[in-house]
Amino acid sequence: MSEDPLKILSDQITEAHTKIQHAHQHINPVVAVRRGLRDTGIPADVMTVDCLRTRKRIMMILHDKEPGTLLYQFGSLDIEASDEFQRKALSEVNVDLLFGWMGDYFSDKPLAYKN
Repeated sequence: MSEDPLKILSDQITEAHTKIQHAHQHINPVVAVRRGLRDTGIPADVMTVDCLRTRKRIMMILHDKEPGTLLYQFGSLDIEASDEFQRKALSEVNVDLLFGWMGDYFSDKPLAYKN
């Protein structure tokens, strides 16, 4: 039996979070996992990575109707998320990718990230 995609993603984001704190001490992201959508009948789990300093958010969704795919969006804590998400095969998601997303997106650079 294959491992739970949420556990795999959680383990990867935990490792990426540790790396980002060591490499970029000014970035201190807050990671949250929300399984509450299932309680409302939506077959999906949501993980958010927030940077309170820059007010930016990376939202990632694992939806049962799209197995093997990570839906993700780069957004803001101050603006409601849109319905448009980018997609990436879960097999392409790894610690280095998540570390890069956090380092690039949560830096003080102007927003130009599209991966």
